[in-house]
Amino acid sequence: MKTTIFSKSSKPDPELLALKEELRIAQGDLALAYRQFNQALDPELVESCIYQISAVKARCNYLIRAIKERSPDAAAAAALRLEEDRAWT
Repeated sequence: MKTTIFSKSSKPDPELLALKEELRIAQGDLALAYRQFNQALDPELVESCIYQISAVKARCNYLIRAIKERSPDAAAAAALRLEEDRAWT
């Protein structure tokens, strides 16, 4: 007979799942902003793309911090995502 002392049958945190999904979307937005920047020719459009990249990166950083606060287990994964985001700069 097998007895389980510690069971990992707890339900996932819906807020944590929503934050992770929002981060995934923000990372896609960041990739799009970089593609637009790479294709921009007009100096004003280049400047606009730079502001867009900055805004999306700030949103990603906020979401990563929120995920870390919600789940200590996600801290390592979020740190990895942060390093990936910094690779875009």
